Order: sequence, then C-alpha cells, then structure tokens
Amino acid sequence: MAPERETTREIRERDRMPAGATATARPRARLDLPRPPRSRILPEWDPEAFGRLSERIARFLGTGRFIVWMTFVIIAWVVWNVSAPSGLRFDEYPFIFLTLMLSLQASYAAPLILLAQNRQDDRDRVNLEQDRKQNERSIADTEYLTREIAALRIGLGEVATRDWIRSELQDVMRELEERTDGHRGKDDRHGRGDAAGTDSAYSRQIGRRDVT
Repeated sequence: MAPERETTREIRERDRMPAGATATARPRARLDLPRPPRSRILPEWDPEAFGRLSERIARFLGTGRFIVWMTFVIIAWVVWNVSAPSGLRFDEYPFIFLTLMLSLQASYAAPLILLAQNRQDDRDRVNLEQDRKQNERSIADTEYLTREIAALRIGLGEVATRDWIRSELQDVMRELEERTDGHRGKDDRHGRGDAAGTDSAYSRQIGRRDVT
C-alpha cells in the first residue's frame, strides 16, 4: 500500500508542475517571516531625523543671529576682496562667487523651510484633531452632568424638606394639644357631675335620719 500512495503523490506533483519545469521545485515565499530588505542604489536615511535637522536649520535661519552672522560674513568677504592684495583675492568685483554662494544658500533654505512648515502643519493637524476630540468629550460630559443635575432637582422636589417636616410636626402637636384639651374638659364635667350626685345622696340620707 505504501508504494502505491507514493506513486499517486508523485503523479499529483507531476500534474501540478508546468511544462518544461525542472525537477527542482521553486522555493515558495514564507508568509510567517518578514521579507529580506532589498538592495538599493540610493542611500537610505531616517525621515524623522532629517525632518528634525531641517527644523533646526529653519529655526536658525529665522533668528536674528543668522542675519548678524550672514551680514558679518558678507562684509568681511567684500572688504577682503577689495582691500586685500590682488594675489590673495579669490572673488574679484562684481563678486560672482559671493552671488553664487548666496543663491545656493537660498535654494537650500527654501526647501528646508517648506519641509519644516509641513511638519509643523502635520503637528498642528494632530493637535487640532486632539482638541476637537477633547471638546467633544467635554461637551458630552457637560450634557451628562446637566441631565444628572436636572434629575437630582426633580428627585429633590419629591423629597420631604426640613420646613415641610417642621410644619407637619407643628400641625400634629397642635392636634394633640386640642385633643388633650378636649379630654380634660370632658373629665372636668364628669367630675363635677359625680360630685353633685354624691352631695345630693348624702343630704337625702341625713334627712332620713332626722325624720326617724
């Protein structure tokens, strides 16, 4: 049975192989492993590091220190090429090399400034998005607190307050006093009637004794 299974497996593999394929199977790419890095002709760099460097240069270009240093360099350049001996002058009038250097500096400064502005725009966009989400959460919390306060006010409207309890107690005390006063009056009337009856009975007994 084993040789038959092996032959059927070989037949299936032979059917899957395209025409003209060699015996060595083509290696398959594994999906559980990262692909190896490809060789590049151009040098690689870190975009984040380059962006930070461009921001530093842009910040320096926008300061007064850079203007002072550039003015000092231009003045020294012009004075040297005007007053120095002819053999030591490297840029004669009309200072073409100075113009070239300034143009080169401007051509590099503009893209660096734009790159720094783009990075700042990205940060501002992220900050605005976070602020918008924070405002939405604040509005939701405010609405929730407003509903809770309204529910508490409605609930407090149905709760007995101190003044209401005091007024109810005063009414109950007044009613009790009225009832006690009524009971006292009835007791006094019953007591007077009993006393009068006993006096009359006593006088009748005395009269009978005198007659006998």
